[in-house]
Amino acid sequence: MSRSRCTRLSGALVEQLLDSVDSVLFDCDGVIWRGDQAITGASEVINLLKEHGKKVFFVTNNSTKTRKMYADKMSSLGFNVTADEVFGTAYCCAVFLKTVCRLEGKVYLMGSNAMKQELEAVGVQQVGVGPDHVSGQQIDWANVPLDPEVKAVVVGFDEHFSYMKLNRAMQYLVQKDCLFVGTNRDTRLPLEGGKAVPGCLLQAVETAAQRQAQTVGKPNHFMFDCLAAQFGVERERCLMVGDRLDTDILLGSNCGLKTLLTLTGVSTVAEAEAHRDSGSAERQGMVPDYYVESIADLLPALQG
Repeated sequence: MSRSRCTRLSGALVEQLLDSVDSVLFDCDGVIWRGDQAITGASEVINLLKEHGKKVFFVTNNSTKTRKMYADKMSSLGFNVTADEVFGTAYCCAVFLKTVCRLEGKVYLMGSNAMKQELEAVGVQQVGVGPDHVSGQQIDWANVPLDPEVKAVVVGFDEHFSYMKLNRAMQYLVQKDCLFVGTNRDTRLPLEGGKAVPGCLLQAVETAAQRQAQTVGKPNHFMFDCLAAQFGVERERCLMVGDRLDTDILLGSNCGLKTLLTLTGVSTVAEAEAHRDSGSAERQGMVPDYYVESIADLLPALQG
């Protein structure tokens, strides 16, 4: 079918789009749930897509949960999901270090227990999870003890982020052969009621270390490459569904996928249209092919 630019998806167009794809990728927060509540109709959409023979996957930049934790949450909300269909940045980062970087050594991890578990599941040892308090003077900080087996610094979401962690990461990264990997570049984590909290802390570490990290999360193509390699997904027959233009939709554009924006989360149609009409080639990747008010708008075509 011909590609559109920020077209409202409705009527016969829904069925045409679904017929043109074999696989569907969904972001999670703001797309299939908000907080701990499923989006109305979302579980029915996911389950019916599977009944229609579609492969369904979930791609999230949130590094605070393992694949199993996500699958358990989805199951509790009525979704028919298995852990191997979930591709979060905690898991993808572990795969990246093991298969692409071929890391031999430990990781200094600024991240969650979930990231620790995913790293350990592929045989990567880590140090650094948990609090790291400041003590001593500046000269002590500059000579902080380092583990000689650490060969990479990995930065995700770390609720124990501190000056000493930032300093320790910088001291490792002064060593030019130390790898530097981040989960994602989301600067804020949106919450209900228009609230937000700081997201990935990667830019702080990059600034201190005067180095730029490789990232594995959306919109980087690695997350799609990871699932495509495991499940034989063809990009020409794949749809990316998300609520953020700068991560979800841009991932789809970067990977040559069809894209669908849902308006139950962060981004708006007005923002998408502003990108489309900007005249900027760089911003066109954030323009979805289609948009819907909610993924529940797909239900009539799936139930027919």
